[in-house]
Amino acid sequence: MPPAPTASTGRRTGAPAVERPAHRDGNVLRWLAAYTLSMVGDNIYYIALSWAAVRAGSPAQAGAVMAVGSVPRLLLMLGGGTLADRLGPRTVVIGSDAVRCAAVLAVAALFWATSPGLWPLAVLALVFGTVDAVFLPAVGALPARVTSRGQLARVQGMRGLAIRLASVVGAPLGGLGVALGGAAAALGTAGLLMAASVPLLVSVRLRKPPQDAPGDTGGTGGPDGSGDTGGSAGTGGSTAWRDLVDGLRYIRRHRVLAPLMLTIALGDLGFMAPLNVGLALLADERGWGASGLGWTLAGFSAGAGAASLLLTVRGRLPRAGRTTAYAIIAGAVAIGTLAHVPSVVAALGVAVLIGLLTGLSGALCGALLQTQADPAYLGRVTAVAGLVSLGFAPLSMPLSAAAIGIWGTGPVFVVSAAVCGLGGVVTLAARDLRRVELPR
Repeated sequence: MPPAPTASTGRRTGAPAVERPAHRDGNVLRWLAAYTLSMVGDNIYYIALSWAAVRAGSPAQAGAVMAVGSVPRLLLMLGGGTLADRLGPRTVVIGSDAVRCAAVLAVAALFWATSPGLWPLAVLALVFGTVDAVFLPAVGALPARVTSRGQLARVQGMRGLAIRLASVVGAPLGGLGVALGGAAAALGTAGLLMAASVPLLVSVRLRKPPQDAPGDTGGTGGPDGSGDTGGSAGTGGSTAWRDLVDGLRYIRRHRVLAPLMLTIALGDLGFMAPLNVGLALLADERGWGASGLGWTLAGFSAGAGAASLLLTVRGRLPRAGRTTAYAIIAGAVAIGTLAHVPSVVAALGVAVLIGLLTGLSGALCGALLQTQADPAYLGRVTAVAGLVSLGFAPLSMPLSAAAIGIWGTGPVFVVSAAVCGLGGVVTLAARDLRRVELPR
């Protein structure tokens, strides 16, 4: 006899469930629309902030305003991840977007009414950076609650495409807003886009976390991942500090996540300096000019966008651990090659390859974080990964700039490539990470 249908689904227990692809899931698309609007607003905000700071003060003062926001982001991000796990990622994202929107619109109104100088910009940067420390881990933890594990790799690709789109659309919109109405218009546009993302986020339905802990091959146990939409951390009278320590211990003992964090750290340390500071110095050294720099950066963005599109279309790639390692190592070779190409055309081709390989490895690392972490710890796991990428890795940029001034671009690019490639070596050396697969 055929198996009977279950009471909960009405389907026969022997029939495989059909999983809806993420790009056809209205719930995922609402989340993606909200995320894209928020990211476009972010891009406009940073352009408006930098322009207003330059107009209101000296270059040094403008640089200080832009740096103010990075301090709370660096110091508070681990706490932000803990908060996302305790309250639930959607609650934190909605609250963070609302606060960011209110702060940006308040300063926009102030600039519309008067010329207040630098102090409101510094306050805005401080508030924005503080809220970002909570917003970023929650944003990273939310995809696991809006789609199934089998679709998380595809969602990472979709998220990558949204980031590229936000950059392409946000920069011209920010420039247009500044040209037409100054800082007030640009900041107002950014705030309205952030506001538009809030009702979309409210409409997103959350999935119940799985009862098991996927990929929890070496964790310490902890929250059981029940369907509480407010997060599982903090139960049983636990304090936020204990939750934070528990999350760090969970990562340290996890046989996939621990080496993956080291891989991300080494990859970003070797990648950020050449592509942010080094490329500008290389273009100046070779006489490529601003146009050559722009074309090379465009090539990188095109390659990264192609990698995100590939993952969006395919949904998953086999042998994810090994593929990540090989992409990192090949990308590192391309980074080392970039400093020795003879022309802008060759640099453009190498930049496309770097974008493709690093975009692919970055998306796969994000997908592995999403699928291997217990949902109860995902906010803290995302916070640690974000701290490595957004907190510590940028510290290599002034060091690399100084080294290029002494030894030139060639040796520094090669050293950076070696550091980046070491991340791939770590992935291959860690057996569980090397063998890990994305869910089907």
